[in-house]
Amino acid sequence: MSSDSPGRQYTAVRLTVVGSSPAWPNPGGAQSGYLVEDGARRVLLDCGPGVLARLRAMDGGWPQVDAVVITHWHLDHWGDLVPWVWGNMVGPGRGRRHPELWVPPEGRDRVRDFGSRLGWDEMFETTFDVRDYREDEPFTIGGLTVTAHRLPHYTLLTFGLRVTNGSSSLAYSGDSGPDEGLAELARAVDLFVCEATLERGELDGRPRGHLSADEAVAAFRASGARRLLLTHRPRELPLEGGLELAYDGLVVDI
Repeated sequence: MSSDSPGRQYTAVRLTVVGSSPAWPNPGGAQSGYLVEDGARRVLLDCGPGVLARLRAMDGGWPQVDAVVITHWHLDHWGDLVPWVWGNMVGPGRGRRHPELWVPPEGRDRVRDFGSRLGWDEMFETTFDVRDYREDEPFTIGGLTVTAHRLPHYTLLTFGLRVTNGSSSLAYSGDSGPDEGLAELARAVDLFVCEATLERGELDGRPRGHLSADEAVAAFRASGARRLLLTHRPRELPLEGGLELAYDGLVVDI
C-alpha cells in the first residue's frame, strides 16, 4: 500500500476494467473505460465505444457514476459519451442526476464544438456537468483526488491520470509514447495501468503515440509502483514473461 496522505486510515479502492481494447476493438471487446470506486463514489476514466453497454449491464439499467474523466480526444477514449447523451435525454437515463464530465484544458469549448456538429451546442451539457481540468492541478470527486499529467501522444494534447483516496493510489497512462513522465505519473502507486499497444517499439507515428510491452515495463520499474497491469493491447499480440494483462470485466482491489 502507498499513501498520498500519510496517517489516513486505509481504505481500499476498486478498479473494474470495463473496456481494454486498443484503437480497434478486440473481438467482442469494449474500448477504453476504467471504473474506480471508493465506497459510494464511482469515477469512470475514459468512455470509449462499448463502455456504455457494459456499464448498463453492471448497473442494471443506466450507469450510476459521479464523474467521467477523459484523457484525450481520440474516439476510442470518449466516443460513448454520444449515446450516453441520447439515452439520458429520451431513454432509460431520463431524469437521472448529471455526472461531472472532466475534460482536458479548453475541453468545454471542444465539447460544444462536437455538440454543434452532432446535434446542437449544448448537447453534452444536457447530460453532464462539464468542467476543464488543468495540468498537474489536483481536483476532487468525493473522496477521490485526480491529477492529470501531460504525456506525449502524437501531437494531440493528452494526459495520464493519477487517482488516490489518500491511502490507495493508481495511475492510468491513457495513451502515451515513451517518456520519462510515465514514471513520474506512476511514482510509488499501488497499481499502474499502462497501455502496451505495440509489438517492439514500432514507429507508429512522428512523434510516437504508443508503447510496447517492454517500454511499459521499463516505465513501471522506473516508477517504483507496486503492480503493473498492461492494457490497450491487441489480442494478436500475446504477452510473454508472466506479465499481467487487463481484460474486460477484470476487478482489482487496491
